[in-house]
Parts: sequence; C-alpha cells; structure tokens
Amino acid sequence: MPRPGLVASVLALAVLLAARIAGATASGDELVRQAQAHEAVHEDDLAVRRYMEALTIDTTNEEAWLGLGALRLRLGEPAEAERVFETALHRVPLMHRALQGRGRARWALGRHAEAEADLDAYVTLVTDADALRELAGWYGADGRAPAQLATWRRLLAMGGDDQAQREARRMVRALVILVDAADPAATPVRPDGIRRAMSAIARRGG
Repeated sequence: MPRPGLVASVLALAVLLAARIAGATASGDELVRQAQAHEAVHEDDLAVRRYMEALTIDTTNEEAWLGLGALRLRLGEPAEAERVFETALHRVPLMHRALQGRGRARWALGRHAEAEADLDAYVTLVTDADALRELAGWYGADGRAPAQLATWRRLLAMGGDDQAQREARRMVRALVILVDAADPAATPVRPDGIRRAMSAIARRGG
C-alpha cells in the first residue's frame, strides 16, 4: 500500500498544478480581452502583442489563436494567418474554427481547392449556416455549379428562418437549371438562355 505521506504529497502537487493551470488560463483570457479591446480601436500592433502574450502563457487558448489568425487576415497577411491557424490545429486538433480560418486564409492566397476542402471539412463537423453559404459562394466563384448546388441543398435541409429557406429554395431551383444545362442531350438550349432564366428566378424570389 502507498504510504499516507506519499499520497498526501502527490495530492498536494496535483492541487498546486491545477491552481497554476487555472491561473495561467485566467491570465491568458484577460490578455485576449485586452487584445480584443485594442482591435476595437484599431490598435492592431498592440492587439497582436497581447494575443501572442496570451499564447505564451497558454498554448491551447483557442480564442487567442483564432483572434490572432483573424487579425492577421484582416491586416492583409494571409500567409501569416495560414501559419497561425495551422499551428493552432497542431496544438489543438479539435479546434474546428481554425479549419474555417485556414480555409479563408488559403482562399485569400488563391489556393481555392485547399480552401474549399478546409471549409467543407469545417461544415461537416459544425452546424454553421453562414459557413455553408460562404462555401456555396466559393464554389460559385470557381464555376463549380454541381458542388454549389449540393451545398445549397445542405442549407435547405438544415432548416432555419423563412427568409433563409426562401433563399436556399431559390438558389437550388436556379442551380438545378444550370447543372442540367451542362448535359446538352438533357437540356438542348443555349447557355445564355439558361443564365437569363437563372437571373429571372433570382429576381422574382423563386
């Protein structure tokens, strides 16, 4: 059997470590709050410094990683933002929002396929209608109508308020026309006619 003195020492050490971890977390969270306050008044250099100080104290502080990455992206530094989100995912693999952030950084860098893969992975893990809408927009910008249609169908199946449902139904109807038009045997009409039909659907709301 373990000696009572040894057990007491181990328990005391565990309590001390827990207290230190709690203190570090609290300090890190306070630095994040300061960083956000600096961001709000456009003191971006100070915000970066506070986020980095928070991560020095606690390398698993999600809000610090996400805040720093988003700030780097807003400052027009997508390569640095990608590095931040990449490191965040290495430190905290279950930080799903870092996938979203890395996707946005990669999109800004022009690496669209990687960006879409990141955002698709994120919306597979997290129910996020805004992110799905963003992903549908990316697919549309890349001319990937079938993937865009599938994404709007996911939004439609998700439900939500009436306005969001109307938007999803309108886009699904329009994209079904466009996707079917990709097969000339199925829809032997001029592409410009299809685009006019899509525009008409969008204008009248479905």
